[in-house]
Amino acid sequence: ELDIRPKVSSLLSRLVNYTNITQGAKEHEEEESAESPNMGTLMGVYLPCLQNIFGVILFLRLTWIVGTAGIVQSLLIVLMCCSCTMLTAISMSAIATNGVVPAGGAYFMISRSLGPEFGGAVGLCFYLGTTFAAAMYILGAIEIFLKYLVPQGTMTIFHATDPHGGDSAMLNNMRVYGSLCLSLMAVVVFVGVKYVNKLASLFLACVIISIVSIYAGAIKSITHPPEFPICMLGNRTLVRDFDVCAKTVVQGNYTVPSNLSEKFCPLGNMSSAQCDEYFSQNNVTEVQGIPGLASGIIRENMWGDYLQKGEILEKAGLQSVDVHGAMENFAMYVSADIATSFTLLVGIFFPSATGIMAGSNRSGDLRDAQKSIPVGTILAITTTSLVCILFGDAVSNNLVVGTLSWPSPWVIVIGSFFSTVGAGLQSLTGAPRLLQAIAKDNIIPFLRVFGHGKANGEPTWALLLTGLIAELGILIASLDMVAPILSMFFLMCYLFVNLACAVQTLLRTPNWRPRFKYYHWALSFLGMSMCLALMFISSWYYAIVAMGIAGMIYKYIEYQGAEKEWGDGIRGLSLSAARYALLRLEVGPPHTKNWRPQLLVLLKLDEDLHVKYPRLLTFASQLKAGKGLTIVGSVIQGNFLDSYGETQAAEQAIKNMMEIERVKGFCQVVVASKVREGIAHLIQSCGLGGMKHNTVVMGWPYGWRQSEDPRAWKTFINTVRCTTAAHLALMVPKNVSFYPSNHERFTDGNIDVWWIVHDGGMLMLLPFLLKQHKVWRKCKMRIFTVAQMDDNSIQMKKDLATFLYQLRIEAEVEVVEMVRYDISAYTYERTLMMEQRSQMLRQMRLSSAERDREAQLVKDRHSLIRMGSLYSDEEEEVAEPPPEKVQMTWTKEKCEAERRNRNNTPENFRELISLKPDQSNVRRMHTAVKLNEVIVNRSHDARLVLLNMPGPPRNTDGDENYMEFLEVLTEGLERVLLVRGGGREVITIYS
Repeated sequence: ELDIRPKVSSLLSRLVNYTNITQGAKEHEEEESAESPNMGTLMGVYLPCLQNIFGVILFLRLTWIVGTAGIVQSLLIVLMCCSCTMLTAISMSAIATNGVVPAGGAYFMISRSLGPEFGGAVGLCFYLGTTFAAAMYILGAIEIFLKYLVPQGTMTIFHATDPHGGDSAMLNNMRVYGSLCLSLMAVVVFVGVKYVNKLASLFLACVIISIVSIYAGAIKSITHPPEFPICMLGNRTLVRDFDVCAKTVVQGNYTVPSNLSEKFCPLGNMSSAQCDEYFSQNNVTEVQGIPGLASGIIRENMWGDYLQKGEILEKAGLQSVDVHGAMENFAMYVSADIATSFTLLVGIFFPSATGIMAGSNRSGDLRDAQKSIPVGTILAITTTSLVCILFGDAVSNNLVVGTLSWPSPWVIVIGSFFSTVGAGLQSLTGAPRLLQAIAKDNIIPFLRVFGHGKANGEPTWALLLTGLIAELGILIASLDMVAPILSMFFLMCYLFVNLACAVQTLLRTPNWRPRFKYYHWALSFLGMSMCLALMFISSWYYAIVAMGIAGMIYKYIEYQGAEKEWGDGIRGLSLSAARYALLRLEVGPPHTKNWRPQLLVLLKLDEDLHVKYPRLLTFASQLKAGKGLTIVGSVIQGNFLDSYGETQAAEQAIKNMMEIERVKGFCQVVVASKVREGIAHLIQSCGLGGMKHNTVVMGWPYGWRQSEDPRAWKTFINTVRCTTAAHLALMVPKNVSFYPSNHERFTDGNIDVWWIVHDGGMLMLLPFLLKQHKVWRKCKMRIFTVAQMDDNSIQMKKDLATFLYQLRIEAEVEVVEMVRYDISAYTYERTLMMEQRSQMLRQMRLSSAERDREAQLVKDRHSLIRMGSLYSDEEEEVAEPPPEKVQMTWTKEKCEAERRNRNNTPENFRELISLKPDQSNVRRMHTAVKLNEVIVNRSHDARLVLLNMPGPPRNTDGDENYMEFLEVLTEGLERVLLVRGGGREVITIYS
């Protein structure tokens, strides 16, 4: 005995000091600081979970659910809801034992597992659920107060002014009394959490005593059922607002109509033809409302009986003549106030299964949280599930449960009233702390103010917001309408707890080391599926609204840019999904119809590491519109060991510019001793696996003629050669500074495509992609192709129009005929000036010995189908010399200049005077000049001109001439996009 007493005394002491408030308030923490953490499984987890799970639904709605749905379907409802919470508890136990869970509970677990976006969205939904739970508990307390404790307390003013009867008047009473009760509770919580702590043990005792008294009453009803008569007219249940359940009563020696008859017959004359027909043809009987468990009532209530709103409650087994009766007597019958269905009952009952996170919310106060949370939570769910199942079976009727309690009905009425009041206080205490935890994480900027509170940490502003939201639930006034809203928010929270556990289990992240071992990803996935199913079973429209609210919160946090980095599982899931997708891409080459430009944008930085031509990024964003792959690369000249810091700064500058220009992609900066080598490295190594670029975008080397340093244009031509060797497409926007910004809009105009080289159709795909962007959307597309004299222009136009129709591209088609003109003096002189300049620069850079060994310029050989030397890869025949007058005209002018400067011209420049242009260059220049004339004539006012880009010469000695050809080809055009296909891009006519 001496050994037992101290243990009993210690247990009673802990029960007296028991509190169910979640941690977070300094006041509460200071009270527990001397002994904290000292709470075990019983006091820290089991009892708090019991008190949160047992609530208003158990006392006020479970018996009604059993009477409506029947024992079988009620058992199914309880099993569905309890299975969902049990699976969630298993997942929650795994997460809660994977580290310390401080203030915030479910929010903390989800945000640290799935990231700030999911955590914020679900945390706010859980907060709204807890807030509406306070409204539900208050409405339950007021319903008990007005219907059972003080029914005379209803305000008659609502009955007088309400034309629709007592139901609406009762709702108005609920709103008034509920608002007063909410205000009083908010004041209690504001004054201090310690007062709520002191009442916690009293509220818990009320719950336990009430449940025990119900079971005692159910057992007693086997032999001594309580007296609870119900008056029936036929098989219809009557509202008991009369004295005697009979049609006539004996007064003295006379039989006179009863008070009941007076309600159905005018002036109480039962022989009158104006009596209610149903009343006249059916008998009045009195049955026992609670016949006891031994009467076979369980067998009768085995199956459900769902009613529509306004349908009269009828008892099977009683004889009745089926006639309608007068509508004015409808108020005499007990009727359904709402339409019932299985799904509706699921939504109403589910809040009775919530409250499983009361233990995990207080993990900081537990002596051994890793052990107490799983054991206490699962044991509490098991206990409450059994209680709900036995509770429903014990009182399997649709009457108030208080009449079955022992020793008096007042035990259950008073106990359930204090239980609902206590649960409401707990919700009003816990919800502001949850909002405060979210606000302090600063992931939602406009909630920052709710992170502040009193000096002791009490969340004053959060309590004010919680009270306002709870008032919205009070104004709804119907417990049966608030409960499904509450179910949605809790189910969404539980769904993401299961998702977090499943994700981290499947990813096997290194930090996933929970002490609770009895979990599996399949159980978590099943729990998640059950939560989602229950959301849509109970109320599909509430489910959509709740998911929409969570989605908007998620996108808002994502838009604001959550700066928190908690190593969330979603990032790991993204990495796993990306790895899987990349491996799938490696299975085989992409199909031609899936081809789209995956860009590598080569940027040039100035001395201050600023992007020199940001409109290249603008063009890339307009072309891609966030779809596909975009890699932005740049090269820094130098040594990597010495330039690492410069590389980081350059990457940051490029990323900032990408964000400004709304380019969604990746940035890569390399350091190389030569720029051309760095570009070659980028072309070779950018991307990963199947996610590699297939198109290179680079700027035009402006000012290459004036520059004495040939590296700029040589790097340009070297990049062209690298893209050709790598079979990549190339795009060179010329005059890129004149390209439109993302804020501009072209309301009209044309995008002209000059389809010179009949490649795979890339030239036609690019304007189609550009027109998807709002800048180019209203521009029309025109396609020009060039015909020689011996071509059938009409047939070419028909064929091209048919091809475009099969490609599903809307464009205007034009065929331009080019006649073989004689080579003009302008062409000849332009070629000579080009060669003179090249020779002069060469002589300036080379020694005299190198000049003697210098070979003549090699003929250029790249590709133009039907367009002669500029686009041809084949060897050319020597062109006919131009007319003598052209040579004489040029020679006379130059000879005069030669005589004037003969004495002061250095010997190594005198050979420039007698230089004659190479005939192959004359032919190429002739083609470029004539083609440019045609393009300028037709497309001088176009918004954008797309043009095939000729390839560079095979011999590097002709590079300067190649640059000159490109200048001549694009002269006089405001915006030009030079495009060179890689040979792998094909636009297909098939879907």
